[in-house]
Amino acid sequence: MEKLDHIKSHLATLSQIGENEKNGFINLVSRYLSGEAQQIEWSKIQTPTDEVVVPYDTLAPLSDDPAETKKLLDKLVVLKLNGGLGTTMGCTGPKSVIEVRNGFTFLDLIVQQIENLNKKYGCNVPLVLMNSFNTHDDTLKIVEKYANSNIQIHTFNQSQYPRLVAEDFTPFPCKGQPGKDGWYPPGHGDVFPALMNSGKLATFLSQDKEYAFVANSDNLGAIVDLKILNHLVKNKNEYCMEVTPKTLADVKGGTLISYEGKVQLLEIAQVPDAHVNEFKSIEKFKIFNTNNLWLNLNAVKRLVEADALKMEIIPNPKEVEGTKVLQLETAAGAAIRFFDHAIGINVPRSRFLPVKATSDLLLVQSDLYTLVDGFVSRNSARANPENPSIELGPEFKKVSNFLSRFKTIPSIINLDSLTVTGDVWFGAGMVLKGKVKIAAKPGEKLEIPDGIVIENKEINGPGDLSS
Repeated sequence: MEKLDHIKSHLATLSQIGENEKNGFINLVSRYLSGEAQQIEWSKIQTPTDEVVVPYDTLAPLSDDPAETKKLLDKLVVLKLNGGLGTTMGCTGPKSVIEVRNGFTFLDLIVQQIENLNKKYGCNVPLVLMNSFNTHDDTLKIVEKYANSNIQIHTFNQSQYPRLVAEDFTPFPCKGQPGKDGWYPPGHGDVFPALMNSGKLATFLSQDKEYAFVANSDNLGAIVDLKILNHLVKNKNEYCMEVTPKTLADVKGGTLISYEGKVQLLEIAQVPDAHVNEFKSIEKFKIFNTNNLWLNLNAVKRLVEADALKMEIIPNPKEVEGTKVLQLETAAGAAIRFFDHAIGINVPRSRFLPVKATSDLLLVQSDLYTLVDGFVSRNSARANPENPSIELGPEFKKVSNFLSRFKTIPSIINLDSLTVTGDVWFGAGMVLKGKVKIAAKPGEKLEIPDGIVIENKEINGPGDLSS
């Protein structure tokens, strides 16, 4: 309790945040300090049935009547989690303004998709962006360019909480860190109270909106799916998490389990050490969370008002300018166990196409995908259902470096894997097939000429290109 009183007295001196945020923060810290972390009893975990995790193929077909579709869409709000910066990809602003394809950014594509829906069905689906204090100003500037489009864009900020100095639990802004570095956004689990505190929840409920489709702004596969919305409305599901079959690339992703009669999210951090390998296997836990979530807005209001959303706390230790700090965060997926009639839907992999690194950017900019009306979809010319595995060295990590090292993106429809290391530069009109390894020798620049086809080869120098 001493720690909590210590934090409260310091928090009272901080004018940057309001009472709602202060209360939310205290609530989070007191839960953390009380050590209420719920231990999962491994033996009680059950694999969810098809009633709980519904196979996508079993969803009812949609009515052919456009008026019925309009009625459905008029109940919907699309909410994109837009708090992340593109720092891992070497960008300073919001990640959603990285150009993904044909000069369009994530945000451009999202706006195009919703505009097309609104135009086609004469409905009014608003786009809502949850920003953080890191992305707020930049996003507002960017949103101005859509002023004349037939789409209402709302923005609100998620909470801003002070980082805690690990040594004595003093809020970092009270210890000589008054700038942005003293603060953090507490994860996307904050979407529920932030939606309420911003007044947006009340606005949407007054417009008879019933559901929000929530997704990460960097997931190009997260488009509005009418079959899912129709299923939720008909079955009165308050919460739905889209899951998709795990591949070996997704072994760390959270999964859905049945536990004591409820469906809940199991994250790797909750797994006892002895069972981590079992968690990572694709045999027992076959699905993972895409973070495409559907929420009933009335249920969100009810649960936030009752302070019932006590998601698992994720402690995130960091070091800022030599000071060890602690951030306490929560994840929106963990809220599933608090909603009534919550389900998962096992969706096709095409609904999960996140761009987390330049290797992902290479995939979506290549001929492996096509772009129509803001939708990025897989090129049917590729026979293999799995994407090629791509590993690019640190020279390609920043978007600007990545773009400058490719004159054009190579054709990769028949590529299985690509590994690139060292100072490599790609010419225009290249074709890569099978398994390709390109490694420049240390200190040497390796330029791959235009128009070349490389199939099942390892290239270490210019001599390997002609043979």
